[in-house]
Amino acid sequence: MSKSSASPLPLVPLLVFLALFLGVGTYFSLTGVAKAFYQLPAPVAVLPALIVAVLISKESINKTVEQFLAGCGHSNIMAMCIIYLLSGAFGAVTKATGGVDATVYLGMSLIPTALLLPGLFVIAAFIATAMGTSMGTIAALAPVALGIAQHGDLPLTVTAGALLSGAMFGDNLSVISDTTIAATRTQGCEMKDKFRANFRLALPAALLTLLWLGFSGVSHHPAALKAYSILPVLPYITVMVLAIVGLNVFVVLIIGILLAGVVGLTGDYHLAQFAKDIDTGFSNMQEILILSLLMGGLAYLMERQGGLAWLAQKLGRGSSRSAGELSIAALVFTTNCCTANNTVSIIVNGQLAKDIAQQNAISPVRSASLLDIFACVNQGLVPWGAQALMLGAHFALSPLEVVSSSGYVILLAAITLASTLFKPVRQLLVKH
Repeated sequence: MSKSSASPLPLVPLLVFLALFLGVGTYFSLTGVAKAFYQLPAPVAVLPALIVAVLISKESINKTVEQFLAGCGHSNIMAMCIIYLLSGAFGAVTKATGGVDATVYLGMSLIPTALLLPGLFVIAAFIATAMGTSMGTIAALAPVALGIAQHGDLPLTVTAGALLSGAMFGDNLSVISDTTIAATRTQGCEMKDKFRANFRLALPAALLTLLWLGFSGVSHHPAALKAYSILPVLPYITVMVLAIVGLNVFVVLIIGILLAGVVGLTGDYHLAQFAKDIDTGFSNMQEILILSLLMGGLAYLMERQGGLAWLAQKLGRGSSRSAGELSIAALVFTTNCCTANNTVSIIVNGQLAKDIAQQNAISPVRSASLLDIFACVNQGLVPWGAQALMLGAHFALSPLEVVSSSGYVILLAAITLASTLFKPVRQLLVKH
């Protein structure tokens, strides 16, 4: 797209989507509806935006539809959707075969009583990294964490914050997370490279979080544990190791699904149930899959019509690499305030972030890292996010109380911003 054809008009569909999604969510929030920002499914909110995109197009309807379909069918979008399906199947099968419970109780059996809060953070971080979902991690751990907090006289707010922090750590790092898939595919980099880039920033934030949690509440009561087997944990460990060493993510997930199924078949699990759980996992990813297709098409229309080029020019004009990085961070952070969905915010800003990165000599790995980090940071801070709402419901706390103790994401944001603004920090923590 040439500079002369760049125009702000093609960005109107994106504004329509954000205004509709935010407006409906705000309305339901003010009327006291639970999970207000999830009452209007994101794929449905995209439809009016697509209609606007077609109406403002200077091409014929047939040509515009062809461009939309080309965006939907882009190889990156297709790969993203297949990975979503495999990731959902892996999560469903491992949960059905006892992997989540086994991992929880294994971790708790290894944690000294005086370190329950840091231990909860570590367990949540491990499970979220292995499962690729902060929501799944919170759903699995919240009842256990609440029981431990009550039994050990731990502060409920800090316990909820520790769980949220660990879940966001893993969501940001996991090679099978929706956010990682979206960030790497839109920026065009390898998952293992993005993992390493994020890990250099996440590790110091995690260590500082562990120190904070260590002084935030000490239990002197042993946690009550159920019997568990180590075998269901193996698929998680296998997937993490294979992904980190660089094996193709499709192969990694297929191996993980098969291994989880084999583990289940050693007990009372059956092939028929194995097949059903895979299908359930596919179904669980339906919304994000449809959204990815529709947003891929919408993004391509905005690109072809000059909207993304115009915005990239405005944000990148006379800027430095640091300014470009701050622009990418601000874009995804602000969008996530509106959508309360870190994957959606990455998909919405993916092409624009890529354009800004190219204009300012920012590597694809770095731009993917920034997208994922600041989407997850915001998701760990918005009280209307699903994670905070779920934890608030389990712990009988307000969502605002929950996010007030999400110390990890604040530390991660501070360290990442320091790596952008200060050269010594950048040289130490950034390799791309």
